[in-house]
Formats: sequence, C-alpha cells, structure tokens
Amino acid sequence: MPSVLIEVRRAYVAAEATALLDAVHAALREAFKIPEHDRTGRLIVHEPHMFATRPTLAQPERFTAIRIDAFVGRSVATKRQLYLAIVRNLAALGIPADHTLIVLNEIPLENWGIRGGRAACDVELGFDVNV
Repeated sequence: MPSVLIEVRRAYVAAEATALLDAVHAALREAFKIPEHDRTGRLIVHEPHMFATRPTLAQPERFTAIRIDAFVGRSVATKRQLYLAIVRNLAALGIPADHTLIVLNEIPLENWGIRGGRAACDVELGFDVNV
C-alpha cells in the first residue's frame, strides 16, 4: 500500500499528470507486486524558484522528485528493480534518467492506519510485502 508523492517544477496538462502517476504506479506494481487497485498518489507542481535542483541539469524544468512511503519488507534487489522501473517509465514521458530523484521511506506496518483505522499489521493485506 505505497503512498506516492511526485513533485515537479513545471505544470503538466491533465493527461500528462495522469501519465506521471500511472508510470510510478506501474513500476510499483512491477517491482513490489502490489494489486492494481492499491493506489495512492499525489502530484505537486512547484514554481521553479520554489524548487531548487542541480544547476547542471540539461532540462531543469523536467526534474522530478518522488517520495514513496511503503511498508517495511522489500529486499534490496526489489528496491533496485523499482528505481530502474520508475526511471524507465519516466524516460518514456521525456524525463531524462538523471533528472529523477527517488526516496523510499519504509514504515513498519503498525505505523499505518488503514481500512477504517486499523493498524496495517492487523489487516490481511492481500499481497506479500516480503518480495
């Protein structure tokens, strides 16, 4: 049940914004093996002067920061697969590979309140987090 926050430095039309969210979700499905319906994502657009990045980027307006909050349990190999899948999917949308920053924050299941305020450790999730 990852929660995704994508922050960008330029506005996208609705279809492009949806494509960004879809690209990250597809990578999560591929690497973390989450169900298709397991989706929480937000896209925030910042004015460029409010979102600093490396001045050496070829297309700084395309810089994309992604924060993923997820349950603890995935292997390092699975995390590597996730990062590569995200970069690959975003490259198909015109975002250069070196313009993507991904931060994965792993949170113990007991620290998530889901499905009516229950601790995630007390819920049958319907998927395995140990991949």
